[in-house]
Amino acid sequence: VQLQASGGGLVQAGGSLRLSCAASGSIFKINDMGWYRQAPGKQRDLVARITSGGSTNYADSVQGRFTVSRDNAKNTVYLQMNSLKPEDTAVYFCNADVVGMRNILRSITYWGQGTLVTVSS
Repeated sequence: VQLQASGGGLVQAGGSLRLSCAASGSIFKINDMGWYRQAPGKQRDLVARITSGGSTNYADSVQGRFTVSRDNAKNTVYLQMNSLKPEDTAVYFCNADVVGMRNILRSITYWGQGTLVTVSS
């Protein structure tokens, strides 16, 4: 199973970006999917997560500005980021809790490669 993230880039403060992350491989189903971020010199923190049924939770710092969504048919999770601030600058990682075709009795968490978001002031 692989997760491929895309959509990062450079944007001015107040602008918007949309991140995408597609899972591929031998997938039976995907449970939770999420986005995390890691700024230079800091730990990786949760940004937003979404269950297979569409329930979401967000970090306080992005609540009301970011929206996480998913397309289960495409095994893809999205992160719409609005009203971006310089402090949102980080490498954004997606992850997914995947049940593989080889063993449907367990799930494994996979991570994408990360995509850089830079917000200029």
